[in-house]
Amino acid sequence: MTTTTTASARANQRNAVLAGFLGWTLDAFDFFILTLVIDDVAKSFGRSRPDIAFTITLALAMRPLGAIIFGIMADRWGRRIPLMFNVIFYAIVSVLSGLAPSYGAFLALRMLFGIGMGGEWGVGASLALESAAPRLRGLLSGLLQEGYAMGNLLAALAFRVAYPYFNAHYPGNGWRAMFFIGGLPALLSLFIRAKVKESEAWHEHRTDWATYRASMVQHSRRFFYLVLLMTMMNFISHGTQDMYPTLLGTFGYAKDRIADITILSMIGAILGGLVFGYYSDIRGRRRSIITAILCALVVVPFWISGGSPLVAIAGVFLMQFFVQGAWGVIPAHINELSPGELRGFFPGFAYQLGVLCASSIPYVESRLGEAFTYRESMGGLVTVVLIGGALVTLFGPEAHRVTFRKQQTPT
Repeated sequence: MTTTTTASARANQRNAVLAGFLGWTLDAFDFFILTLVIDDVAKSFGRSRPDIAFTITLALAMRPLGAIIFGIMADRWGRRIPLMFNVIFYAIVSVLSGLAPSYGAFLALRMLFGIGMGGEWGVGASLALESAAPRLRGLLSGLLQEGYAMGNLLAALAFRVAYPYFNAHYPGNGWRAMFFIGGLPALLSLFIRAKVKESEAWHEHRTDWATYRASMVQHSRRFFYLVLLMTMMNFISHGTQDMYPTLLGTFGYAKDRIADITILSMIGAILGGLVFGYYSDIRGRRRSIITAILCALVVVPFWISGGSPLVAIAGVFLMQFFVQGAWGVIPAHINELSPGELRGFFPGFAYQLGVLCASSIPYVESRLGEAFTYRESMGGLVTVVLIGGALVTLFGPEAHRVTFRKQQTPT
């Protein structure tokens, strides 16, 4: 391989990973904006907090539909074009969410956003990881997945900086401007069109419809395991993130302080994803996930303590370091466990079915939190799902560093 060819291949790897990272970052930005403005949206529409939390649940529940639509597109027509369409779709829906005239319209738009969010991860992850060297797959997996944490961090930053300005000028409607910012991802499609090349692994594994359908049946047992794994992982992630700003609010924290704590927690998440992603390249995927989950279990009492700001910061920083540390391994782990001809659809759909199965947790935490306390609700549920996640991972398969190519490439 010539120096020029090698440099071109590396540039494409960087661009593919960057496209996947930014796509997931900007998707997550829109999702987490809502978790920070639940009270404002509830007041605008004359609804309760659980009613608005229900729109989060429905967005999560719609994600499998997006995984089907965009995942099959990615296996049939390549990763690049479906990713562009996906980014434009969820950017438009984000802007429309800020214009919603009623609760019903807002709920419907959040369901549409869920379709877009469900399609992005599978397509972006397959494109990025198929372009990466196997020896770096865990580290890049951590980077890719923590686009989600980066989106949360940017949402908190926008809430901290931009929200007060817009709310001062448009009292009671500052939350709408946050969704307008969510329209910026449409610009990412220009970068994908200009800089990202199609995955060579997709070209090698592309097949006819009959073989494609037969492969789904052949690998059904593996698929159902991945759905179970992703159900537990989504219980863990959404159980520790979505209602946490609300928990802090019940402790009396002001909105700017909640934003600050969220930002710091997402710095922990990004670091955790990179650390455990790299660790998984050395020690294996399952061991890394289980280690991170068990460490998160130890942190639960500090995470829900509601004590001094320093204790709250330390608790949520460590919780997200370990939770997103476990998640940082997931893109590499489930893509390695997926057949090549189904990689656009298989891991993404399994992931999003897991989201569907776990989508009730923000609503359940909110309902139990209103009936008892958010501390009791979230602490108890998260403890259970962390233990369940560790057990499901322990008894599952692993395909550490399996090649994605039919023709061997340098690692």
